[in-house]
Amino acid sequence: MRVVLVEPGSILRKTVARLVEEGGHRVEAFSDSERALAHVAEHEDVACVITSLEVAPLCGLELCWALRSLAGTTRPLAVIAMSADRAGRRLGEVLDSGADDFIMKPPEGIALHARLRVVERALSLQRQLIRDADTDALTQLLNRGGFVRRAQACLAALAAGDLLSALMIDIDSFKGINDRHGHDGGDRVIRAVADLLKETGALAGRIGGEEFAVLMPGHGLGSAGVVAERIRQGCTRLRVPGRRGPIPVTCSLGLTAWTAGDTLETLLARADGALYAAKAGGRNRVMAETGRQLDRVS
Repeated sequence: MRVVLVEPGSILRKTVARLVEEGGHRVEAFSDSERALAHVAEHEDVACVITSLEVAPLCGLELCWALRSLAGTTRPLAVIAMSADRAGRRLGEVLDSGADDFIMKPPEGIALHARLRVVERALSLQRQLIRDADTDALTQLLNRGGFVRRAQACLAALAAGDLLSALMIDIDSFKGINDRHGHDGGDRVIRAVADLLKETGALAGRIGGEEFAVLMPGHGLGSAGVVAERIRQGCTRLRVPGRRGPIPVTCSLGLTAWTAGDTLETLLARADGALYAAKAGGRNRVMAETGRQLDRVS
């Protein structure tokens, strides 16, 4: 587990850092609370912060509050506060400020190691809950909310000149599949298409009943079009069991490339427009939008 330690005293900082390392954890130690906060914000794999309440320029309670705000509901992060003040600091005030636990300093090794084991168990459960909340139960892809959160973070990390393409995918004539083969057959088709998307390794989510979205960082229209065509061809080769024999499956796909200034909404809207053109053009095809013109990829 990656741990950040915030303690102004150099001797105690080295002592606590050594205890954390003896517990099998990686520790990065700071005397400055603002620098520690910036470090945690930059490194999302930091799982636990152990902070003295006697820190500056942010005091310990302010740091706890800022860390809790930073983590929000989607980042597993535990905060352990420690203080030498045995009487003047009420535990409730510390916990209400965002800390998950409190320990006196200097901490004993056995007590600190036990608390870090509790943190690991709690974070493991929290990560599972977050995964479940972001996962579509039918396909095990990201659900709409999970996809939007991951996609927005992906776009936020892009710099000028970076490549990224977006793909919208819709299963053709899905109502007819449900009418002919029942909803169980329709669910099997959705799962089969989702499995094809998992094989791409791209960021994929089920955002509607039979509709999917895919982001491909590092891909311009050319290479993304190759991936999209592979998905389209893979769908035509599916042989999904149905009530009246194998269910024929085709998909329509709309493709667009990210440009500077795009939001997730504008990016997906263009891909959705290309998808609409693929549907209008006869289905079972990939259409790519470049500016105002729609160019057929396949």
